[in-house]
Amino acid sequence: MRVCRAAAGRLAAMLAAVVLITGCGGEPSPGAWATSVCSALTPWRAEIRKLTSSTDQQMTAQTSPAQAKENLVRLFDGAARASETARRRVEQAGVPDAEQGAEVSVRFRTSLAQMRDAYSKARDSIDSLSTSQSAAFYDGVREAVQTLNQEYEASAVDASSLNSEELRRAFAEVPECR
Repeated sequence: MRVCRAAAGRLAAMLAAVVLITGCGGEPSPGAWATSVCSALTPWRAEIRKLTSSTDQQMTAQTSPAQAKENLVRLFDGAARASETARRRVEQAGVPDAEQGAEVSVRFRTSLAQMRDAYSKARDSIDSLSTSQSAAFYDGVREAVQTLNQEYEASAVDASSLNSEELRRAFAEVPECR
């Protein structure tokens, strides 16, 4: 029994040394980080495309303002939740081991948070609209969507304009980002 404890103690000490030598998980390489980020963004983009298509259909469908309101509030809520999920997954990817890695990581998370907030604002704007007058309701929806589009465009991160050559290259080369 004493031999097993001694061996277990030596094994634990060796494992601790390996962890100290290799670091506590360390920062992911640019390629690994880009893979994680693109893997987080792929389902988000698909969800946003689906929701955008559904929003377009709602804007042209022959539904009552009350039905349109309910559907649009649900759609924008889904987009806000999808954006937050993507933001959390990018946060979980860590900070890439690259020049300007921390700055780039913050830019991606901030961008997704701004998109989440833009969708939430659109949801809240539409939710506050009265449906008693159809024309006024749809004017309010158009205004909310126009504001959403402006805020969305302003918050976008272009991977080709990153301040890190390593990360720019990783985003261009990683299959998950194509």
